[in-house]
This record gives sequence, C-alpha cells and structure tokens, in this order.
Amino acid sequence: MYVLTELKPGRAIQIDGIPYLIVASQFGRKSQSKANMQCKLKNLKTGAVVAKNFQGSELIEPADIGYRRCQYLYRSGEEHTFMDLKTYDQFPLSTETIGDALQYLVEGGEVDALVFEEQPIGVQLPATVDLKVTETIPGVKGDTATGGTKPALLESGLTVSVPLFIGEGDTIKVNTETGTYMGRV
Repeated sequence: MYVLTELKPGRAIQIDGIPYLIVASQFGRKSQSKANMQCKLKNLKTGAVVAKNFQGSELIEPADIGYRRCQYLYRSGEEHTFMDLKTYDQFPLSTETIGDALQYLVEGGEVDALVFEEQPIGVQLPATVDLKVTETIPGVKGDTATGGTKPALLESGLTVSVPLFIGEGDTIKVNTETGTYMGRV
C-alpha cells in the first residue's frame, strides 16, 4: 500500500480495480486541515485523464502493471493483433485502446505491451522509432541554404516535417513523444 507521500509521477495505482498511472501530483495542506495530494491520473484501460484528491490517512493500492515484449502483426477492421515474443500467443487490442501510438506502428515492429492482471491493456512505444519515407516532394539542388523543411508521409501513415535532403525510400528516426524528425538512419 502507498501512503500519501509516495504518490509520485510514473507510479501505477489501482482504484476500484482499475489501473491508473500518476501523471502529476502536488502536495497540499490548507490551514488546520489534513494534508492532501492532488493528482492527475491516466486510466490505463481507456486513456482518459482524471483529477483526484487523496486525503492524508488514505492507503492507496499499487497496481500490478507489467510489460511484455511483443510484435505488431496486422490490422483487421478496428482490431490490431500483436504476438507475445516469449510465448508466441497472439492477442487483439482495439484502435481506441492503442490511441495515438497507432501512428508509429508498422507491421513487424516491436513494442512493449502493458499487462494488468495477465491481460494486455495497451502498448508502450520506445522513445524513438525508425520509419521509411513513402512519399515526399523532391528537394531542389541548392535549396538547402536556408535549412528548410518539407512534409513527408511515412509508412505508418504519419506525416512529419523533414529536411529538404530527405527523399522517398529513406529511413528516418522519429521521436514518439513529440512526433518530430530526429535524423536519418
């Protein structure tokens, strides 16, 4: 069980059987009242962010969140199939569950699946992914003096701004938190 002072960003807790990730927390105390902790919590099943206040005497249950290395196999309608790389078991996750991470997934790519009570509930992307440029306008020779950028469509369907020297077929590194170009691979 966690006490109030242990509620720090990055910790997983469980409220009414639902796992939450603490996104932000702030300790507070009003004059002559009990201490409280104001937290922003991300529901790990739905992705919704909620605010919750915990009082000083409350005991908060930690969530047993685990990770499994898995491979993205394919999409079938609104379901996406993944394979656990240790057991080779396949499991589906909905488009809604995966959320924004979908724009960085390509068939055959590896990610970590978040697991709660032995059930996969989402995916966690690495900090960067390597994606191939499928469509972009050609750069004009001598047009690089200003360090300009152009849009590029990647194999996952994501569009990012890239330097003018990047062409179709190039593989680039993309930051999954900001969705920005980081370099050529």
